[in-house]
Amino acid sequence: MPVNTIEWVDGQVKIIDQSKLPERLEYIYCKDVESLREAICSLKVRGAPALGIAGAFGVVLAMQNFAAESYSDFEKELTRVVEYLGSSRPTAVNLFWSLRRMLSCARKNKDKDIDEIKEALKNEAFQIMEEDRSCNRMIGKEGSRLIEDGDAILTHCNAGALATADYGTALGIIYTAKQEGKRIKVWVDETRPLLQGARLTSWELMQEGIEVTLICDNMAGELMRQGRIDKVLVGADRVTANGDVANKIGTYSLAVLARENKVPFYVACPLSTIDLSLSCGEEIPIEERDASEIVEGLGKRIAPRGIKVYNPAFDITPARYVTAIVTERGICRPPYEESLRKVKG
Repeated sequence: MPVNTIEWVDGQVKIIDQSKLPERLEYIYCKDVESLREAICSLKVRGAPALGIAGAFGVVLAMQNFAAESYSDFEKELTRVVEYLGSSRPTAVNLFWSLRRMLSCARKNKDKDIDEIKEALKNEAFQIMEEDRSCNRMIGKEGSRLIEDGDAILTHCNAGALATADYGTALGIIYTAKQEGKRIKVWVDETRPLLQGARLTSWELMQEGIEVTLICDNMAGELMRQGRIDKVLVGADRVTANGDVANKIGTYSLAVLARENKVPFYVACPLSTIDLSLSCGEEIPIEERDASEIVEGLGKRIAPRGIKVYNPAFDITPARYVTAIVTERGICRPPYEESLRKVKG
């Protein structure tokens, strides 16, 4: 069964500290919005859907004890909190999607008492979490149709339970296929520089009893050349109207390798990750992270002091490399301008 990555417990947000995995499964309790934002920035909680849930509960944390004499004062503070949380990580659209929902919820209830608005916000956060759980299961069911008995699947970063409220997106498809009795082997990229594949995905798959083999990121091409990978399956942090995909850095390289080796390249994500307001991937803001993530590792410095570092957290995979995009409402195929808009309704 999937782990509970994020929960609301006694007025606090309980999350798995993913920076401690796989050696220790530890939880932290965020008692205020500042500690939750720090957990987001430091990747203690991560994954596009999970960030959306965290953002929603971050709003509840901030507003639950806020004393306001009028709705105007309440909305002014709520807007500040939404902007504060939104400044934590710029690429994953689910965070902004959930924050907009929370702001909209407050405005829909503006004629009620302040305490009733607070309760409505809490209910909305729980609704966002429950929707993600249901969405994970539907993505798993839809995507499992793409998986054949005996498939060897390559995945990158972590798009499983640790990135969502339930089974995950890409890994949710694998879990569902296993439940259907399909024999599956999974190859996991380590995912430099923070090793989400090695630390998180490998851990998850082993917990579920799925055959998994860890590889360095730069080994994927050789495995494809040898014919040892049948499909590539990844998650996404944002998908634009034309089908371009923002995902963990290294995803684009896999997509190009998959095309060269005639390996299907699939993306799994909820509809909340699809951003029709952006026409193409060039419009997606790409988060750049601290140089320490690259120059330090394995408990020591691994690069010369003073070295220049470029550390984008995500890259853009053009739609032409994407075989299909799996959502909770079905599998989208090219032309994505039509299929994505149709599935979004």
